[in-house]
Amino acid sequence: MSSPDYLARQQLTVLVPVYNEEESLGQFVIEMNKFLAETPVPTTVLFVNDGSTDGSLVLLRGVCAQDPRYEFISLRHNRGLSTAIKAGIDHCRGTLVGYIDSDIQTSPLDFLQFFPFFPEFDMVNGIRAQRQDTLVKKLSSKVANAVRRALINDGIEDTGCPLKIIKVEYARRLPLFHGMHRFLGALVQLQGGRVRQLPVRHFPRFAGTAKYNLWNRAWKPLVDTFGFRWIRSRWKNYEIGEQHAGTHA
Repeated sequence: MSSPDYLARQQLTVLVPVYNEEESLGQFVIEMNKFLAETPVPTTVLFVNDGSTDGSLVLLRGVCAQDPRYEFISLRHNRGLSTAIKAGIDHCRGTLVGYIDSDIQTSPLDFLQFFPFFPEFDMVNGIRAQRQDTLVKKLSSKVANAVRRALINDGIEDTGCPLKIIKVEYARRLPLFHGMHRFLGALVQLQGGRVRQLPVRHFPRFAGTAKYNLWNRAWKPLVDTFGFRWIRSRWKNYEIGEQHAGTHA
């Protein structure tokens, strides 16, 4: 369990990918403010606008102008969830990086139960309990997760849960590839990291429409899993045994 001294030395950046979520953003900020009022770790919220075509970017500009705890970057074009997460990691500061979706199906307050598991673990991943999704979404997720477990057997129960915290040194080494967001736990494990999984609450979508369908929740994850198997078979780690740094003028 983490000590107060450890947490005092940490800084968290929470990544929030946004794609056409103007109907949810106002309520999302309300929910995130509840977490910011309780977090024991200095926290910045970094929105990553993934080429939204609605009014999301305008709303993000307003939120970030009013509250210095909120920042944003905006991609010129829609590039998908994996790219948005990687862009956020590349632009985050601090020692810990979190991830949550802006649709408010998970609660930022559940991040609070993650902190005690650092530094013993290198990533904490949520498991959505009593999922409040459509039948099609539940079934497609079950099939995709079953196939995924059979092919890579990484022990991650709910890889799609949009509630995670990762040590930045592990997040920085995540390779960007299509579907990378589906394998964050497995990629941390490839680096020799330890992953803890905890149940978190799950809620019906607050507003707007889901961006996933049977095609991108079943077939695409299967293809991406074969891609991950290829990466895993060629993955290399190294450790420095000794080092002497010269003196530079």
